[in-house]
Amino acid sequence: MTLDWPKINTERLALRLPGPEDYLLLRDLVADPEVHRFLGPRPQDPTTDMFSRAMRAAGSWQLYGYGLFLAFERSSGAFVGQLGMFRSMRGFGKGMDDVAEAGWIVAREHWGKGYAHEAMDASLEWFDRTQGIGRIACMIEQDNAASVKLANKLGFRRYDEQRLDDGVLVDLFERVRPER
Repeated sequence: MTLDWPKINTERLALRLPGPEDYLLLRDLVADPEVHRFLGPRPQDPTTDMFSRAMRAAGSWQLYGYGLFLAFERSSGAFVGQLGMFRSMRGFGKGMDDVAEAGWIVAREHWGKGYAHEAMDASLEWFDRTQGIGRIACMIEQDNAASVKLANKLGFRRYDEQRLDDGVLVDLFERVRPER
């Protein structure tokens, strides 16, 4: 399979696929306790955890043709965050296994600028145009009001909830695109 790896530019952001050393950007991104607040328990070794996450994300691109982007400000080159769609296997059913899943993590210094919305709009437009998958799921901790608000703006609707192994209650959302 030959893939044409996307690069997406929005008005303010450049989205690109992660490279081999970008797990270090992700490690530093989630080192901020406020950014990590809704990402589950802290790993014992953040570097190896982010390396593993980066490898899973790379596998999504290689095996499914879509995955998570890294976002950077076009004007300054500053790293904004990681977002997009990836293939997930959550292991609890409820429409969250072997599915396209949306996710976003934005650096705290970029909160409130509309970057997550801008980047997710662009990545969803690319995904809809290129993947032909009508349903995308996501899960958000119930206390994460900003992400719930963004999910709703992006067309995701709550359909269920799940208590995770660590006891956290998450809302399950889906975005179903009408068949063409």
